[in-house]
Amino acid sequence: MLHLALRMAAHRITALLAVACAVLGGAALITATGVLAESGLRSQVPPGRLGGADVVVAADQEFHPSGDLPLALPERAAVPARLVDRLAALPGVTAAVGDIGFPAALVDARTGVTPVAEDAGTAGHGWSSTRLLADARVTGRAPSGPHEVAVDAGTGLAVGARVEVVANGRPATPYRVSALVDAPGAGLYFADGTAAALAARDAGGGGPRAGTVDLIGLRTDEGAGDRVAAAVRAAVAGTGLDVHTGAGRGEAVAPGTGSARSLLILLAGSLGGIVLLITGFVVAGALGVTVAGQRRDLALMRAVGATPKQIRRLAAAQSTVVAVIALVPGVAAGYLLAGRFRDLLAGRGVLPPELPLTVSPLPALATLLLVVAAVRLCARCAAWRTSRMPATEAVAESRSEPRTPSRTRTGTGLLLVLGACALSVVPLLSRTVLGASVTSVAGILAAIGLALCGPALVRSAGDAVVRRLRPGTAAPTWLALSNVRAYALRLSGVVSPLAMGVVFVLTYTLTQTTVLAATSEDTRTGTLAQYEVTAPALGGLPDGTLSAVRDVPGVRAAAPAGTTTVVWEYKELGDPAAESAPALILAPDAGGVLDLGVTDGGLERLTGATVAVSGEAARTRGAGLGKRVRLVLGDGARVDARVVAVYDRGLGFGPVVLSRELAAGHTTTGLDQRILVRTDGTPEAGAGLTALAAGRPGLAVAGTARDAAGTDPPPEVWINLAVVVVLLGYLLLSIANKLVAATAQRRTEIAALRLAGTTPRQILAMMRREAAVVAALSLACGLLLSAVPLALLGVGFLGHPWPAGPAWLLPVVATAVTATAYLTIELPTRHALRVPPAEGLRMG
Repeated sequence: MLHLALRMAAHRITALLAVACAVLGGAALITATGVLAESGLRSQVPPGRLGGADVVVAADQEFHPSGDLPLALPERAAVPARLVDRLAALPGVTAAVGDIGFPAALVDARTGVTPVAEDAGTAGHGWSSTRLLADARVTGRAPSGPHEVAVDAGTGLAVGARVEVVANGRPATPYRVSALVDAPGAGLYFADGTAAALAARDAGGGGPRAGTVDLIGLRTDEGAGDRVAAAVRAAVAGTGLDVHTGAGRGEAVAPGTGSARSLLILLAGSLGGIVLLITGFVVAGALGVTVAGQRRDLALMRAVGATPKQIRRLAAAQSTVVAVIALVPGVAAGYLLAGRFRDLLAGRGVLPPELPLTVSPLPALATLLLVVAAVRLCARCAAWRTSRMPATEAVAESRSEPRTPSRTRTGTGLLLVLGACALSVVPLLSRTVLGASVTSVAGILAAIGLALCGPALVRSAGDAVVRRLRPGTAAPTWLALSNVRAYALRLSGVVSPLAMGVVFVLTYTLTQTTVLAATSEDTRTGTLAQYEVTAPALGGLPDGTLSAVRDVPGVRAAAPAGTTTVVWEYKELGDPAAESAPALILAPDAGGVLDLGVTDGGLERLTGATVAVSGEAARTRGAGLGKRVRLVLGDGARVDARVVAVYDRGLGFGPVVLSRELAAGHTTTGLDQRILVRTDGTPEAGAGLTALAAGRPGLAVAGTARDAAGTDPPPEVWINLAVVVVLLGYLLLSIANKLVAATAQRRTEIAALRLAGTTPRQILAMMRREAAVVAALSLACGLLLSAVPLALLGVGFLGHPWPAGPAWLLPVVATAVTATAYLTIELPTRHALRVPPAEGLRMG
């Protein structure tokens, strides 16, 4: 059977090239998605400044919902400091260090802020934390008093130099440099007692994190690491603490790494569905063209005694051979594509640069199994009709198409189109990113429905047009329209993937731009403040900044604001559910700088254990005014909060707002991240804020309307654009190959027309008219299938029945579709006309 399959494949190289291209591109996309998913599950960051620790104990930075993937908790959770002495007493432990990190930065009135660590919010540590560094080279001595500090050797300072340090929001204080530390990830090191006092971690302090550390690092005797790790796990069992060794130590360096890995999993999950859908559609279409070109061969084999099962096995065998050959470069390209995509994410700040991809054979193996299974199934389905027909009937139909398209297929296609229309209503009911994402799914579902019911629709349209042709119609036009009517299945197989490309580009792109426009509108309308004051280089705003801002002439209102992440626990259809969401942190006076569109209650009530929620969240989760909601804060702390306000602009400001008191002690730095400032609108007020920032190193003033002034769009836009470009490239390449194969298989038809007296010029004219029909039908179907979902999306998010997006998108799509249809029909036709008619009949 394999030998026969290879012999048949050798005579249909052009058609099988379409299958090879479809498989190659699909394998690359599936492999890349698999690499991203595996990296999200298994990737580990380097241990960094914990490279010298053999065992690290830290709080669990994940929330574990029942029956679902864990959700990352990005805020640093604390560990009881009393555990340090207990672990230090374990056999094999040579040193136990309670590490703390807090905002710290070197400042200078003339040069500004000198960077000392990648994250200024955790740059400060106690001197004992230097024992956790790997191969650290220290010049000088340990800080011995409250006014001495050790700095990173990369700062260029010398031992004995005088510096000013802003630590944990305190005013700039002079320090003497006692040592230089040369090691990866080194920051500022204070005397242990000084560090604990600055971070408000000393046992006698009154701060919310008094008597705690961020993590505990252990150094062990040579070869005792595994034994000590086992003893530590037994000691902390049931406390919610994790024990990290080896590559897992990097997890404890930065809690945000877990959220980055979760993003990779979510991204791979969202891409996986659309990639598998498009790949299956394209591969099935390519195999349909290939097997259709071999119907005569398969019918003759039936006539000489081949069984239906053998026919299907033969079709599957030759397709599998081609798929396996194309899988090798496709999988290799997938790994390269994943690397490029990871670089894009890191370059846009979505992933930490130090998070590597996990490269293993698992994605390649999964791709091999998925693609081979899909190819074999599609090939068997494509050969099903020919294999089941009586031999004589199969031979008779090998040069034509079935007179009436399958009613079951047509009915299924129409049901899918109607189902897509029903699905398009979701954005009207849910003004959320998740609700908007249904638009793309509805468009693709409608395109699949078109592929199924397309033959019947094309035949009906062809019949209607041909009946209305005038007697004087040009021969090429009559031939082209007659082909449309007689070969509706063939034409539909060409129109459907092109229409899917149109639907995919329009729905996917315009969904993103519409959501972005609606989010920007919410944010722009709801932000009353003209300026924001931040201090990213200091790790947070120093104490006294808020009062200083309020004292600037022309300032009408100023309020602190921050962001964090919460996990919202709720009931969905009676079952427990949990969702991670961004959350604003606001004070009761935030109403002077923000207008969230409050419809019930008021922001002035945001005191104590209270929250405000969006109207969408209140409606879907039963969290109306006065209700209590269960939240897990960013450091894993569970709270029960009362809803004191419900607001409309949830798309721009998120589903939940926390009071400052509720979030206190549950963020990594504990400092305000920004101050929103509303002024009287005069230039003098803006100049006063600029002067304030210039006199305080580390402060920065920016306008809140800068996004509307032409700055870079959010990283998500670039990610989605990259996805659209890659998938569109795959679609167009596969469609082009399919069109070339379909046109090349018509050489017998072209030869017969030439023998009947049709000139090459008339044949070219006929094929160009067919290309025009293909392009027109593809664009018309794509626009019609996209119109309903996009119109309802516009109504739900913008209040009018059209989406937001670039005006050039539709002309570019139309040009690409027209060019693809024209070139992929024109070039094979010209090639077929170079072959003598008799030779063309013999080859067919």
